[in-house]
This record gives sequence, structure tokens and C-alpha cells, in this order.
Amino acid sequence: MSDLAYLGILEAASQFASRKLSPVELCEALLARIERLDPTYHAFIKVLPDAALAAARKAEADFAAGRVLSPLQGMPFGLKDIIDMAGVPTTCHSKIFADHIASADANVTARLKAVGGVPLGKLSTHEFAIGGPSFDLPWPPAVNPWGGEHFPGGSSSGSGVALASGMLPAALGTDTGGSVRNPASMCGIVGMKATYGRVSRRGVFPLAYSLDHVGPMTRTVADNAALLQVLAGHDPNDPASADVEVPDFSAEIGQSIKHLKIGHVRHFYDGDEQANPEMIRAVDEAAETLRACGADVREIRLPSLQDFAACNRTIIGAEAYAIHRKFLRERPADYGELARQRILNGAGIMAADYIDALRWRARLTAETEAAMYGLDCAITASSLDPAPRLDDAEENQRIYPRQCRQPFNVTGQPALAMPAGFSSAGLPLAIQLVGHAWQEARVYRIAHAYEQATDWIRRRPPGLH
Repeated sequence: MSDLAYLGILEAASQFASRKLSPVELCEALLARIERLDPTYHAFIKVLPDAALAAARKAEADFAAGRVLSPLQGMPFGLKDIIDMAGVPTTCHSKIFADHIASADANVTARLKAVGGVPLGKLSTHEFAIGGPSFDLPWPPAVNPWGGEHFPGGSSSGSGVALASGMLPAALGTDTGGSVRNPASMCGIVGMKATYGRVSRRGVFPLAYSLDHVGPMTRTVADNAALLQVLAGHDPNDPASADVEVPDFSAEIGQSIKHLKIGHVRHFYDGDEQANPEMIRAVDEAAETLRACGADVREIRLPSLQDFAACNRTIIGAEAYAIHRKFLRERPADYGELARQRILNGAGIMAADYIDALRWRARLTAETEAAMYGLDCAITASSLDPAPRLDDAEENQRIYPRQCRQPFNVTGQPALAMPAGFSSAGLPLAIQLVGHAWQEARVYRIAHAYEQATDWIRRRPPGLH
């Protein structure tokens, strides 16, 4: 069971193809694991055993008939519960949407189903992807399996927890100010926010239209590239979806990074803000590892972390309030306290401030592109601190904004978070790798080289078998 629990996408696909493992066998094993572990870790809002087993049986029949569609065929996956699946509740982890049933699949859900993916269920999130971790909602917050009582990051918290605890090999999250990369960082997995417009958001409840992304979450870099391959593509029904060619995201994986140029954005975490010393050491050591792999790593300067954060915060605040103002007028008491307050903060943002933030965004993006000119990638921190205890509300509020992810929602560049070691308390540490727009394949190449030069992905939360 433990072997099946941590079987990756590409490993499972190989075993399916050789008939050493059946999709039904993997699905049943993971459903049993969810039943055993989820009462402790709360990764799922709703498990879908009937739909999952039906999809697994169909995939098994397709393999038997020689119909092979994708590495995701027969693969169990989970959806952050702001992503629609037809006939299934999309609750947004909120009392307001507790009875809402999706009428159609989100674009990303449809893509996964079309290649034979197996939907295991809907995953825990912060309320409306903004209010958490919260204990005043209809469902409890997800719990980080590393340490057992710690915050798993958010808002795609259930996605990170389900992957780290071996409940599934593939999950989708969303990322507006870092919400794929935060749980990836705190749960010791891999999360990619691809270029803005690369993946459709149709059928995903919005937080901020101009910043929202849907992103793949996996345990390895190669699996992440395989999952993005299925998700990416133009959707004419999403006004932000870009009509650009979808490359082979795995094409560069395994290639040497010798002579590639990598910018080290050290001032984000040891200047603009002061990260936890263990996090500083982990990111600095990761930069040295890339240098030892043959890359040319040099320090660069981007605009200040505070400028990016203020710009991102203003845009999210204004757009989130515009989305929620009707519910806030009609059902304010049905929000949890954190979501209600965070969204209401946007009510005081003037139209002029919002327009200024959009113009500021363009300048910050141009300055970042100029600083990264001629580079293949940049490395910096993701979170500035390891995960705090989940029940320490004051510490959660202190560390929540202490991160380096918001800049790349502002610029729209692809950004990937991945494991970079462990704190003295055994909690995951992480790095962030950032590429040029539409250059996800290059980010994956560098991330895979780092992954292979270390052993972080081979570690598992203690006590989980």
C-alpha cells in the first residue's frame, strides 16, 4: 500500500502500460488510504468513490483495447474545491456555496476527463481561496502531514496535503498571490504557476480576474510537466486565455544545465525582508547546487518585494470585493471571519488606486523583464518561514504575507516552487524558480536538474505508511 500511495504519475503510467498495475487497483488502494488518513488531515471536502471507480474501470478497458491517450490515463486526481465538476458540489469551502452543484465541468476538469483521468474528489481550500486557515467554516482546515499539527499553506491547502500524505498523485490548485506555490512549499511537493493565460480558468470561481491562475501540483518535476501538458491550451471562452502554441513541457527534462544563466534574487529574502535563517541557508545552498551542476548563477536585483506586494494586494482587494459585494450585502454572517474581513478590506480601495496599481503592474513587469534579460531562469525563496502550528492564529497571520510569490502573479511569469530541504524541526523548506513568459519547459529543465542533485523528494512525512 505504501508503494502505491507514493507512486508518481509517470511511474504509474508505465505500470499501466505494461499491465503490471491496473487503474482500478491503484484507485481502490488510494480510496482506502483516504478513508484511513483523511479524518486526521482533512484534505478532502468530498470524496467521489463511485465516479472514481467508474473512470478507473473505463481506463482499464481502454488499456486492454490498446487505446492509450495520455500519461494521465487512469490517473487519480483531485480538484481544489473552487474548480467545477459537473453534478458535484463546488463549495468554495464556504457556507454560502455549501449547496451549490456545478452544472458543467471546468475546462481543466474536462481536459483531465478527456484523457481518462480518475476524479477522486474535491479538495479543501481557504474559504473562497482567501480566508484561512479558519475554524469557523462548515469543514475543518487541512492539516500538514509534516509535523501533524502545522499549517499546510494555502489556499490550495487540501491539494498539498493530499499529495504529501500519499492520497493521490496529481492535484489542481489555483494561484492569485501564491496559492499553488505556498502549499507546495510547506508540504514538500512541486507546484507550478504557469504563464498567465497558459491554462484556462473557465469554471473556476474567481478571486481576482486579472491575477488568477490554475496550476498543476505533483510530487516530482517530471510529473508536473506531464500534468501541465494536459491542462494547457487556448480556451476561447476564457477571455484571458492566450492563443499560443503549447510546446512539449517535458522536452528539456534531463538535459544538462551547464552554461545556463540563472539570476539569484537574494534581496527578496535577505534584504527587502529577512527570512528565517534556515530558509536563507536552504535557498543559498540551492543556488550553490545549481552552480555545481554547471549553471552560471549570479545575483540580480528586481523591484522591491514590498512594491510587488502592494501592487498585488491592491488589485486582489479591488477585484475580490467586486466579485463578492452582492453576497456581502445579502449574507455577511455566512462568511467566516477571515474571509469576510479580507474581502471587505477591498471596499475602501478607490477606483483611482486600482487604476494606478494596474499601471504600476506594467512598470514592475517591464523592470523585471529588463533585469532578467539574457537569463534562462531566476531563483529565490518562496515562503520566508517554515510552516507554523495550525492553531497559532497570531503566528499564521504574521507569516502569511511573508513570501516571495506575489511578484510573479504581478508579472504573469511562470514560477515553480519545489522542496529544498528541511528545518531543524523537520518541516519542509523550499525554493522558487522563475522563467520568462511561455518558457515553462526551461523552468522544468532547471528544476529537474536540482531535484536530481538532491534527495528531498525521496523523503516522506514520518509515521505515514
